[in-house]
Amino acid sequence: MIKKLIVTPLQKFVKIESFSGILLMIATIIALAWANSPFGESYREIWQYDIGIITNSFEFSLPAVLWVNDGLMAIFFFLIGLEIKRELVIGELNTTKKIAFPLVGALGGMVIPVSLFLLLNQNPETVKGWGIPMATDIAFSLAILNVIGKRVPLSLKIFLTAFAIVDDIGAVLVIALFYSGSLNTTLLLIALLLLGVLYLISYKGYYSKYTMLILGVAIWFLFYFAGIHPTVAGIMLAFSVPIRQKIDTSTFLQHLNIVYKDIKNSIVLQQPILSNEQLENINDLQDWTAKFRSPLQNLERSLHGWVAYFIIPIFALANAGVMIDSSVELDTALVINIVLALIVGKSVGVTSFVLLAKKIKIIEVPSDINFKQIVGVSFLAGIGFTMAIFIASLAFVTHPEYIDSAKIGILIGSFISAIIGYTLLKFATKKPPEAV
Repeated sequence: MIKKLIVTPLQKFVKIESFSGILLMIATIIALAWANSPFGESYREIWQYDIGIITNSFEFSLPAVLWVNDGLMAIFFFLIGLEIKRELVIGELNTTKKIAFPLVGALGGMVIPVSLFLLLNQNPETVKGWGIPMATDIAFSLAILNVIGKRVPLSLKIFLTAFAIVDDIGAVLVIALFYSGSLNTTLLLIALLLLGVLYLISYKGYYSKYTMLILGVAIWFLFYFAGIHPTVAGIMLAFSVPIRQKIDTSTFLQHLNIVYKDIKNSIVLQQPILSNEQLENINDLQDWTAKFRSPLQNLERSLHGWVAYFIIPIFALANAGVMIDSSVELDTALVINIVLALIVGKSVGVTSFVLLAKKIKIIEVPSDINFKQIVGVSFLAGIGFTMAIFIASLAFVTHPEYIDSAKIGILIGSFISAIIGYTLLKFATKKPPEAV
């Protein structure tokens, strides 16, 4: 029963994220090849093409790349918000004991890379890039773990997943506090008021995905025009989705038995359609099923495939196409800074904080995780692809000449981190004995 309730869903989650990492890699390669091919100009023209609504009294348009980064990525952040809420309420972050291990690792994985970036940075114009090496790309990192196979203990996957979620919380806070524009307090207050309405009706036990969608779109626009990055709206909207079911399992089973008997005793037509009595029974079944489902779990399950298999690859396709030739002036210092912050900063930060916390007995590391595996995962934490590129686009919005350099640094740093992490974990984990 425990395996069915906990282990199996986690394994399905890892499988989805792992395949997403593969798609992410494919999309990145396509973007780089396209941008540096004879058709490179078409790549830039497509993603800079303005799309929007233009009328006599209203005009709102954005380049295609911003619809991806500000629009589709809001859905990505919405899903992150759902995952964070689930983990905080009933998952791996719902007790002090559970959260301590990944929290300590995540803190080290944020503090040391940021400190190293600021220490190495000598250019006042690139100092805003300090947030780039903070977050870990969960899709890529779990994909690497999945390649290693069954020899990786489940507790290590749980640590990496929880670690990346804590990282995401830190990255979201950084985006909200440091990478948003000048504030329009009136519009922000209206947005917060609408969020308050959603939280209130959720607290009262009412949930409608249509209400949330309509208010969510309004809140997205209000955040955008208020000067807060609209992806933050995705996170805040997610916390309005209830996690609790309206009825428990025993109540559902009772009604399921009643509906079963009613369907069994209802009139069966000769034609290949349902009778009115059968239709009523089916509607009753749908109503009770909707009450039995957790709204958060159901929404998270529905969105996971779209985000993993469509939104994240599209984001990579739109953002990873950096032109690499002699005509492009790269800031070598920025590239090296980001590479070192991702590789050295992440690995040293995660490992040192975890070992120190273990030594002073603040945390307890699971017995099936050894020191070499912690070091290996700390290098995987340096795969900052999706969130790192996203933060880079925000950090250098006023200095776009540094964006390509930042992306090159992220790609190199993430690639080297992946290779080192994979190699260490490959030799640090024993192959499980084959069943006789």
